[in-house]
Amino acid sequence: MAGETLEVSDTTFEQEILGSDMPALVDFWAAWCGPCRAVAPVVEELAKDYAGRIKVAKMNVDENARTPAKYGIRAIPTLIVFKDGQVVEQITGAVSKNVIESAIKKAL
Repeated sequence: MAGETLEVSDTTFEQEILGSDMPALVDFWAAWCGPCRAVAPVVEELAKDYAGRIKVAKMNVDENARTPAKYGIRAIPTLIVFKDGQVVEQITGAVSKNVIESAIKKAL
């Protein structure tokens, strides 16, 4: 799965993200969200750039309500970096690759 994004759900989130042995970046998004579509290629690129060092995942907030509610997500896109099951960094809105990369580097 090198360099690919993983689709996670309320059911798989704990195992795939909180239980991950490496830091994880989760993109909370929805299909109707324009800014989400704008940031998606950047997230895909970072998945390739950091393959083997960070797990990159996406969660559709329309299909999964429990996890976004748990983390207080009120706007999308929201990107959260997790390390050892804890939130390290949270970014809301369509931001540049540099901003996301900076958040990832804090977790590495």
